[in-house]
Amino acid sequence: MPAANNHTTTGLPTGRPGFLASGIGTALFSSAVFGLSGSFAKSLLETGWSPGAAVTARLTGAALILALPAAWALRGRWHQLRDNWLTIMLFGLIGVAACQLFYFNAVARLSVGVALLLEYLAPVIIVLWLWAASRRRPRLLTSGGTLLSLAGLVLVLDLTGAVKVDLVGVLWGMAAAVCLAIYFFITARENDTLPPIVLASGGLLTGAAVMWLAAATGLLPMAFSTADTTLGPWTTPWWVSLAGLVVLATVLAYTSGIMAARALGSKVASFVSLTEVLFAVLWAWLLLGELPGAIQLLGGVLIVGGVILVRVDELRAPAPAAAGERAGVPPSPLEHANDVEPVP
Repeated sequence: MPAANNHTTTGLPTGRPGFLASGIGTALFSSAVFGLSGSFAKSLLETGWSPGAAVTARLTGAALILALPAAWALRGRWHQLRDNWLTIMLFGLIGVAACQLFYFNAVARLSVGVALLLEYLAPVIIVLWLWAASRRRPRLLTSGGTLLSLAGLVLVLDLTGAVKVDLVGVLWGMAAAVCLAIYFFITARENDTLPPIVLASGGLLTGAAVMWLAAATGLLPMAFSTADTTLGPWTTPWWVSLAGLVVLATVLAYTSGIMAARALGSKVASFVSLTEVLFAVLWAWLLLGELPGAIQLLGGVLIVGGVILVRVDELRAPAPAAAGERAGVPPSPLEHANDVEPVP
């Protein structure tokens, strides 16, 4: 996302304190509504919806709602679609469709909190990949954060606990993490002239088209249900959960995430977005009665703590042009990880 006028080139805000506070509030709101996605999706899955159907409905509804503001942002600059078609296609296929489908498959077998914690291992996957690709050992803080997150993963899986974690669900969650890591690489190479809402809308539309195509060819099972859903103490029509998934957890989440990144810069916004894990666990507890075990919550703290260390190291890193590029090391995609926030 292009930095607004009140940002430095490092993506850190330099504007008024009130503007910063407003940006943090917007970022927290974005994390809160993003965190609702797992709970709304699981309420549909428990009534007979397939993960593919839930993802397809979510992407289609959100794409239609965002199409108008995206077209407004593109007025007089339609060539940007042609110039960035590959980025939009990859973002929609991997960062939107595959990432959400894998996450929803994980949610169908695991608690919402555990599924999201697995997906949030994406920064660790990026660190390991860059280490292997560049053959340069990460700095101490990044290495420590990676080890901390991996230790947290062991606790989240609770391999010695009485309640065994579904292995297939874990694999789905890890697949979502890989897709999220690829998403970070894609957005890090994005052409900054492309308005973020256009990338979001184009990605959602592409993802929806891919899902409908997969369903039409029989590759993706699609099962819908009109049975009532349960959210906390309330029994609601199915469309309430679907509307929440589309409007709150996608449209408002994307829009507020973009506003937060503009106000705070990508790096600060990425830190605040980590609260999504906490919100997701809270919503799952309130709406689904789910709460990870104590050992899993401790593992979640370690995973989030490890990711924070990695991102702190990113914040302390010298500018790529001053250090990384001279050393022949590609800049980390975490630099732009939250220019447009992913939808889990």
